[in-house]
Amino acid sequence: MATATHGAEELAKAEAGMPQLDFATFPNQIFWLLVTLVVIYFVLSKIALPRISTVLAERSGTIMNDISAAEELKLKAKEAEEAYNAALAEAKAQAQQIANETRATIQADLDAATAKADAEISAKAAESAKAIAEIRDGAMDSVKDVAKETAKELVAAMGASADARTITAAITARMKG
Repeated sequence: MATATHGAEELAKAEAGMPQLDFATFPNQIFWLLVTLVVIYFVLSKIALPRISTVLAERSGTIMNDISAAEELKLKAKEAEEAYNAALAEAKAQAQQIANETRATIQADLDAATAKADAEISAKAAESAKAIAEIRDGAMDSVKDVAKETAKELVAAMGASADARTITAAITARMKG
């Protein structure tokens, strides 16, 4: 019998449909709905929303701090770039100055070496000219001696005789032009 009453209750429940749609339970459901909504409202307004707003405020503050720090770093980077460019320009100017000084020093050394070489060349040229003049004078003397000897031999070969003074005078006159 217990199974018969139990089966009848299930049949009555199945015919009634869903319990949520039963108008007899609406006031009870509405009460618990309101209680639940009030609890959710208090939990959200007193616990969750303050935490969320705190996190949002912290994030906003962090973002603002990061933005201001980024602006400061940007200004510092711009200043560093300007300092770098100024240092680079100064280094280029110094390098140009050093190059000019080195070029001037090398030119001075080159001029001194050129002057020294010119002086040596002039001295050697003077020595060479002197040596050539000595050789020419020596050659002229040798030519005169050879000419005297040749003239003496020619005169002797022709059967005549001439003294050394006459031959020397004739050769000297002929050599002068």
